[in-house]
Amino acid sequence: MPRNSLNVNEKSFTEIKLLGKGKGGYSYLVTDGKNEFVLKQIHHDPCDYYKFGNKLEAELNDYRRLKEVGISIPEMIDFDGKTERILKEYIKGSTIYDLVLNGEVKESYLEQIRAMLKLLYPAKLNIDYFPTNFVVQNEILYYIDYECNSYSEEWNFENWGIKYWSKTEEFMAYNKT
Repeated sequence: MPRNSLNVNEKSFTEIKLLGKGKGGYSYLVTDGKNEFVLKQIHHDPCDYYKFGNKLEAELNDYRRLKEVGISIPEMIDFDGKTERILKEYIKGSTIYDLVLNGEVKESYLEQIRAMLKLLYPAKLNIDYFPTNFVVQNEILYYIDYECNSYSEEWNFENWGIKYWSKTEEFMAYNKT
């Protein structure tokens, strides 16, 4: 079956597979023939529970904010305003979601998210703590999304995110869907 070709600023990448769909876009594993990357294609599908402005601009701004704060995130390699695509470093590893399913979440991963919180909270930021947004590569936890929002106690890790970092009722109910 032929694979799709996706361009970022006229540079061509071959789609390997769809990694997932989020609130703001589709993420694909792509290759340039030598290296693998993640290509995020912004979408404009409706989202009942989240309001967007300019999604590409928000991603670029959020990336800068997280870099300034010092969170472990994939490097942004390029972006294309015309096609609304972002090319970023591929962090190969297991998601926290998969690790929860397999009973393999280590205390060191929770220590690493707590270290991120010590950077985020003073900067008055929350990130999307859902476990599909975190990948462990060589025992290092990376936040692979760029979304961040103004701090809200309701949506912080302790009140919302932690509910999905172990086999809680919330996690198991989500997993059924």
